[in-house]
Amino acid sequence: MVLADELRAMGAAAVAPDRGSVLFSGDLRTVYNVNLRLRTAMRVLVPLVRGEVKSRQSLYELAASVAWEEVIADGQTFAVEVVGRHQAFRNTTFAGQVVKDAAVDRLRAKRGRRPNVDRDQPDIRLHLRLVEKGTSTLSLDSSGEPLSHRGYRPRGGPAPLAETLAAGILLLAGYDGSEPILDPMCGTGTFAVEAALIATQTPPGLHREFAFERWPVHDPLTFEEVQHEASRGHRDAPQPIIARDRAERSIRSTQRNLRAAWMEQWVELEQRDALDLLLPWGSGGVIVANPPYGKRVSEVERLFGLYSRFGDSLKNQATGATAWILAGEPRLAKVIGLKPSRRIPLFNGPIECRLLKFEMYEGTKKHKGG
Repeated sequence: MVLADELRAMGAAAVAPDRGSVLFSGDLRTVYNVNLRLRTAMRVLVPLVRGEVKSRQSLYELAASVAWEEVIADGQTFAVEVVGRHQAFRNTTFAGQVVKDAAVDRLRAKRGRRPNVDRDQPDIRLHLRLVEKGTSTLSLDSSGEPLSHRGYRPRGGPAPLAETLAAGILLLAGYDGSEPILDPMCGTGTFAVEAALIATQTPPGLHREFAFERWPVHDPLTFEEVQHEASRGHRDAPQPIIARDRAERSIRSTQRNLRAAWMEQWVELEQRDALDLLLPWGSGGVIVANPPYGKRVSEVERLFGLYSRFGDSLKNQATGATAWILAGEPRLAKVIGLKPSRRIPLFNGPIECRLLKFEMYEGTKKHKGG
């Protein structure tokens, strides 16, 4: 798992992949460091209490066992996010209300007054993971806004490739900036920005805020030290990073996002057809692409020609390169006509995809039907 590898490389202790998550241990400095540096995590949660939940009462008792006076400072607001399902609760809102009641009751008893709930901009964010048969966990959310929201791309509108998925694909490809890289279908430029962040060794969370900055135990001086250490490794991109798209609107979007991420100087933008894969550095390097999938049958069929011609371009123009293509539709993947050396299952949101690796040796042949 890429995330587990990232954590180990950062020196996190007791790293253990779990279902949909990775467990690890560390201190407050570790919390700061992983929030700043992790490229593939959505959020970093710090468990407050774990236990088996069978009913409303058992959830209340579990939540009431937390020393909330140490978690929520006087005058601070809080909110509870709930994930998972449990037959004892009509919906996640009800489970969140139970946790809220337990925290409010304890703080009222300790301080003589209750804290307020703010669902939109709380000072303290709590996260309950409900498990019907097993251990449920109530945690502090140290990240706040998901770590995938780097801040360089506007929210809303058509959903492009998530920043964390783009970074994960690049890390799966072994990309570290030591080879030139090309995205011939850059769209909004997510691959280009994430490649530049990796190549320059820039922590993706360096220019954003975190939920832990409002914790009562937050240590601003330690956080400043960690930020300084994280930024100290910055370097110039050692090899070319090129982003292309035939649409002028995409080039403008990519340029805007690169500028917002402070990565504009490391990426060369070209308005060019995706089928023009001539590599300015000659041979070798990495090609990465997230071509359109098509939502309906008619749309998929109209894309057959693009995928087939793209396979021809890889074969004829990308000698020596390694191509990584995220394919969201099996029929389209087949008409690329090249035999992948690896197929890695990934989800792009709700869409099950395959990350296909093509090694473009001299004389690579197309295979009919894939």
